[in-house]
Amino acid sequence: MIRCSFRLYIGQIFQCRSPMQVNHLQEDLGFWSRLWREGSALEEQGERTQEEEPAPTLLFFSVNDWKQKVPTWKTKIQEILIKMARKQQFNSRRTKKERCIQINALGWNILLALNAVLLAILVGAVLKKEVTSPLSSSTLQKIIGSEGGTEGMEKKAPSTTDADLGLAHDSVINLDHGDPTMFESFWKVMGTRATIVIHGWEKMSYFSDPTNFCWFLEPEFANQVLRLHRIVNNAATEDRHIIVGAGSTQLIHAALYALASTEDRHPVSVVSAAPYYSMYSGIADFFKSGLFHWAGDAATYKGDDNFIELVCSPNNPDGATRDAVLGTHAGKRIHDMAYYWPQYSPMRSKADHDVMLFTVSKATGHAGTRIGWAVVKNTEVARKMVKFIEMNSIGVSKDSQIRAARILKVISDGYEFPDPKSTARFFHFARHLLADRWQRLRQAVEASGRFSLPQFSPEFCEFFKEQAETYPGFAWVRCEEEGIQDCEAFFKTMKVLSRSGRHFGAGSKYVRISMLDRDANFDTFIRRISSKD
Repeated sequence: MIRCSFRLYIGQIFQCRSPMQVNHLQEDLGFWSRLWREGSALEEQGERTQEEEPAPTLLFFSVNDWKQKVPTWKTKIQEILIKMARKQQFNSRRTKKERCIQINALGWNILLALNAVLLAILVGAVLKKEVTSPLSSSTLQKIIGSEGGTEGMEKKAPSTTDADLGLAHDSVINLDHGDPTMFESFWKVMGTRATIVIHGWEKMSYFSDPTNFCWFLEPEFANQVLRLHRIVNNAATEDRHIIVGAGSTQLIHAALYALASTEDRHPVSVVSAAPYYSMYSGIADFFKSGLFHWAGDAATYKGDDNFIELVCSPNNPDGATRDAVLGTHAGKRIHDMAYYWPQYSPMRSKADHDVMLFTVSKATGHAGTRIGWAVVKNTEVARKMVKFIEMNSIGVSKDSQIRAARILKVISDGYEFPDPKSTARFFHFARHLLADRWQRLRQAVEASGRFSLPQFSPEFCEFFKEQAETYPGFAWVRCEEEGIQDCEAFFKTMKVLSRSGRHFGAGSKYVRISMLDRDANFDTFIRRISSKD
């Protein structure tokens, strides 16, 4: 098709009919024709494998639409050539041969430029196909929409170089914070389903529901929280109060205030079993409150029963399932359940505690929304928590609550109203990614011989209805090699930022590594720790 169309329009424009000119054009057009056939073959191959993987991305468009763009270029070039030919003023005394030579030179320049463009396109197709992440969009769709549980998961091989990942070889990888950007790819696939529009005149009042003593709690957010807990069955919510806060941090402050203010003696000791979440000590002591103070490791606590124990389960940083170390016969407890979701841990049973804290940050990955919630049994404790938030921030952002409500709704809809064509099953997707990352991390740790990781036994998950592994959001890594006394400093030599075990009440032989960062950073991390250099 290209051969005929190009011979036709070039002949019409240039009016060159000599055998030599025609032979040159035919040789050039032969090259175009071969390119076209190879492009068509790539397109047919992409159609055959559409259910297995997406068409490889080229320099700036995909193989599936290259056939549409090339004719468009051809038309535009034809228009340009016609305009240039019309503008060209030929002297009537020039011979036909002179005109042909002049126009043919112009035609050769154009053809050479087009040849270079298409050659670059085909080379880009081959190269891009080789470096595309094995976890492709179609694989993502399979994970989201597959009807099975977590069995039969495809495995993703790590990239081989930083350059393949678009990173400089000496770039610093920051895995200190638990920034859950790993989940971005899921929400991109969801598109507008998770999008909200808030008009300028909406949600201007302080009050969300004046009839509720938690007057700043958006009713739709509360409804979606209760709905998600009912679907996952990870927390008892019947006859409980839902308190919204600006993430778990504000809710921990509110709960400490509420529980400590009911005691007769102050300050109340705040404890947690090591390794404990590194922020607990700072949260307890930041305000220098006379109501409570940080008293360290619960396992070594020697004080009286005037204490509040922070129980994080699954635990940050080591992923272990926790119960209260000091028992339930004395003191008070706050259960931090941020990671008690199916992607991280088997859902063993419905948690039923007096104060349970959750956060959108770890449940869905939307850390920047800054929304968490507490499920509280005692009405007086709930009222005091509301009072703290009222005095601390005069409520919680309505905009954030509305966005969080939509996010939770998308997740719940994916399980309550599955679409046979595209089922948005967030927990299946997230668990697949974490399972893949943990497998690769364990392989890299074993290959290096320098580190060790916690081991977890499979348990039956009531949500997935199968035996399931534990895949924490953090890796609790111990440096085993002789001569490595400061594990954090050792990781810095590999240009990987981690958080030292000292911040968690453990020794410097430990570090916490985030498992929730973007693919490029995680892949680079795996490659670096796999090296024995």
